Amino acid sequence: MTRKIITTLSAVAAATSLSTALPAGAAEVLPQNQSVKNVVLVHGAFADGSGWRGVYDNLTKRGYRVTIVQNPLTSLADDVAATKRALERQNGPVILVGHSWGGTVITEAGIDEKVAGLVYVSALSPDAGETTAQQYQGFAPASEFVIETTKDGFGYVSPEKFKAGFAHDVSDADVAFMRDAQVPINMSAFGTKLEHAAWRSRPSWAVIATEDKAFDQAMLIHMAERIGAKITKVSASHALFMTQPAVIADTIDQAAKAGSAKKQ
Repeated sequence: MTRKIITTLSAVAAATSLSTALPAGAAEVLPQNQSVKNVVLVHGAFADGSGWRGVYDNLTKRGYRVTIVQNPLTSLADDVAATKRALERQNGPVILVGHSWGGTVITEAGIDEKVAGLVYVSALSPDAGETTAQQYQGFAPASEFVIETTKDGFGYVSPEKFKAGFAHDVSDADVAFMRDAQVPINMSAFGTKLEHAAWRSRPSWAVIATEDKAFDQAMLIHMAERIGAKITKVSASHALFMTQPAVIADTIDQAAKAGSAKKQ
């Protein structure tokens, strides 16, 4: 083997090692005996993973290794596959977190043996054999959260209703960017039945935004109570994944510490 090839292989090995290390600037403040140090964040519909930046910054400063999934939002299967790819890259137990539609995704993908706990952030949590759409039945419609559907079946939040329905507590400048950077979801995904319900075998936590206009408040509480989640309420819009990073990070930290204690 030539020196050039050896050097190249060494560089690859070094890069691989760095990919499993803590993010740059992270402070190792977690207890050495804490086994759950990995977090995977799954965004919902009409958004992408960049909205998790505040949660990411908070958790990495504590010493967590955080991975953010970028859902294609083309089908439940595609989003679950994207989440599974992220889980495969983890080097130990994981807290899996989902916002809104991301709750459906983590419910299906969370049966992975690496998942130690689930955190639902104003999120959906169907049971196996149920669809996401069924979760809305019996609850008041979200009149300020208006979805416009394209000819090919993809949905966007109405630009005129975006601030009121999605992010009323976000600055006008940030709302404008979120509105214009929407990632549409294939609306047929809401009609797909789940094959698994990870919350039946994993401990769950829920952070509920009390000013959420995307869901009826009674619906959010019903879903969280049905799965036996430990509930935290916070005054926020549906965009709490952006506006309440400390509350969400604290909840994830609680889940990680609980998962670590269970493994000891």
